[in-house]
Amino acid sequence: MRCDLVVIGLGYVGLPLAVEAGRSGLSVTGLDCDARVVARLNHGKSHVDDVDDAAMADLRAAGFTATTDERVIAEADSVVICVPTPLSDHGGPDLGMVEDACAMVSRRLRPGTLVVLESTSYPGTTDEVVLPILEQSGLRAGSGFYLAFSPERVDPGNKVYGVRNTPKVVGGYSDACTTTAAIFYRKFVDHVVEAAGTREAEMAKLIENTYRHVNIALVNEMAIFSHELGIDLWDAISCAATKPFGYQAFRPGPGVGGHCIPVDPNYLAHKVRTLGYPFRMVELAREINARMPGYVVERARQLLDNHGSTLSGANVLLLGVTYKADIADQRETAATDVARGLRAHGARVTYYDPYVSNWEVDREPVAHGTCLTTALKQTDLAILLQHHTAFNMNEIETLAPLLLDTRGTTHPHSHIVRL
Repeated sequence: MRCDLVVIGLGYVGLPLAVEAGRSGLSVTGLDCDARVVARLNHGKSHVDDVDDAAMADLRAAGFTATTDERVIAEADSVVICVPTPLSDHGGPDLGMVEDACAMVSRRLRPGTLVVLESTSYPGTTDEVVLPILEQSGLRAGSGFYLAFSPERVDPGNKVYGVRNTPKVVGGYSDACTTTAAIFYRKFVDHVVEAAGTREAEMAKLIENTYRHVNIALVNEMAIFSHELGIDLWDAISCAATKPFGYQAFRPGPGVGGHCIPVDPNYLAHKVRTLGYPFRMVELAREINARMPGYVVERARQLLDNHGSTLSGANVLLLGVTYKADIADQRETAATDVARGLRAHGARVTYYDPYVSNWEVDREPVAHGTCLTTALKQTDLAILLQHHTAFNMNEIETLAPLLLDTRGTTHPHSHIVRL
C-alpha cells in the first residue's frame, strides 16, 4: 500500500512531524525499532510531551500506523530519518542509529524517493555518511533518488511554535534535491528556507545551539563571580534586557540539559578537531556549564553552614528535576549531577516534580514527595532546580526552612538565596 511519508524514529522529533504531516492530508507510516513504542502508538497512546492522545487519535483516524517492519519504506514517496544522535563515550557523535536507519532505507530504496535526514550531526554527515550507505542500493543521489538534510527545530513544551509555523531549513545534495525537499515540506510547513547545500543546513542547526550554549556559559560564569562581588546578577540582567537593540537576555541556572544544548555543540567541536585544532569557545563553554551542578552543591553547603547546619545528614528537597520547565523530559538534566553531588556529601535527597513519578540516579531510586506541603515541612533545605508553573511559589518561599533558588524566580529573604 502506497504512502506519502515514512518517518523513521518516533520520538520527540519524528512523532510531531508525523502528526503535522497527517493533519495536512499526507498518508503517514511510522517506523521505530522499539516495539513498545509502536504498540503504544497503535493503541493511541503518546509518549511525547508535545503530542497528546487526542492528536494521536486524529492521526490514527487519518490512517497512521506504526510498525517495526522496514518493508514499509519501499511503499513511501518520502522518508524522513529522525533517530537520536547521542555522544559516544569518547565525546564524539555516535551515528550508529543513523547508519542503521540508512541501511534499512538502502535495502528498500526505490527510484524517485526523497530521503531526508533530520537528526543533528556535524557538517558533512549527509554527504560523507548517509550518501554512501544509500547508494549501496545501486541508485545515485540527485538522479536515482533525492537526498537532503533538514535540521529539526523542535522546542519541547513550546505552546507557540511547532512544526508548522517554525521556518524549515532544507539543504539538498544537489539543486534538484533541495527543490524536491522544499516542495515536500511546504505541504505542511508554512515557511521553507532553502540552504546552499547539506553542509550549510547542518551548520545552521549547530550555529543555533552553539550560540545558546556559549551565552548560557557566559551568564553562568558571571553568576559565580557576581555572588563573590555581592552583585544581584538577576537584577543586572533584567536591567540590561531593557535595551531594545543589540542584546538578548540569557539567565544562569544549575547546568544545561536536553538533547540539544549539552550535545550539539560537541558535534561541531568534533568536526573542527579533525582539522587539527580545538574549538576553544565551545570547549570552554562546555567546561563552565559542566561545573554548575557542583557549584549548586557548594552553594547548598554554604547556605546550611551559614545557618548552623551541615550538608552531611541534611534532608535536601529538589524541586523540579526535568531539564526544562513544564515538561516531563529528563534527558541530560542537571538535576542528576546535583543529586549525585549532594549524596556524595552525605545528604538525604528527595524530590518533588509533578511531571516525574519515578526518578533514579546511578540506578538508585530517589524518594519522591507526593505532597509539596509535606515535603517542604520535612526538609532542611529546598533547591529550586526547575520552575514549573504548577509550583506554588508562595508556598515554597513560606514553608521551605532554607531555599536555594537556581532560577531567579523568588524574592531574596534571610532564608532564601538565589544562585
